[in-house]
Amino acid sequence: MGVMGVRKAQAAETEEALKAAARREFAERGYLNTKVTDITAAADRATGSFYQHFAGKEELLQALLADMHAQAGATFDDGGHPPHDLTDPAQLREHLAAGWGVMRDNRAVMTALFESAMAAGPASGALWERLAADTSMLREHLEFLQDRGDALPGDPTLIAAAIGGMLAMLAYALLPADPDAPAPAGQTAYSDAQILSTLTDLLSHGLAGPAACPPAPQ
Repeated sequence: MGVMGVRKAQAAETEEALKAAARREFAERGYLNTKVTDITAAADRATGSFYQHFAGKEELLQALLADMHAQAGATFDDGGHPPHDLTDPAQLREHLAAGWGVMRDNRAVMTALFESAMAAGPASGALWERLAADTSMLREHLEFLQDRGDALPGDPTLIAAAIGGMLAMLAYALLPADPDAPAPAGQTAYSDAQILSTLTDLLSHGLAGPAACPPAPQ
């Protein structure tokens, strides 16, 4: 490996060390309370090295979000298959489970994203932009249903964002940034299976329940 190759490898190693340190610090301190110097100290890197990779803490957070998107994309190749039929409870649950799994595996990052958007305030539009962007795959599946003639309850972008918002808020409430931390006193411990089954049934049938829905055509 030449000099340029060594430097590139070292730069990649430093970037990954900074990301890993940021996840730990966000879990322990929270995003808003974490300083760049906290991250570089936890990564055992000079503060100046941080700015060789990221313009600031928010840019690092966006890089962590991109990693989350890559993880989600590895579960569903959104370019290699026709849109899934979200009216099928099994396929809907599969998508919910994928999103939940990404959030569970990236607790600290998910919480940091929420804190960052909330701190920006509603006037910034940051939270809506993030919801719309993060649920683009769901929106595409819903547009497929709309194009084939299904009667949707509303605009696909809004429905997708509503599903994403419900999932994200539950994850924020039920998944601590530190997976080893004890659950807050009085909080019911719901299993992943309970959460996913409840959301699937709610989104598939509404509050009326499956008995109120007409039987599927044979």
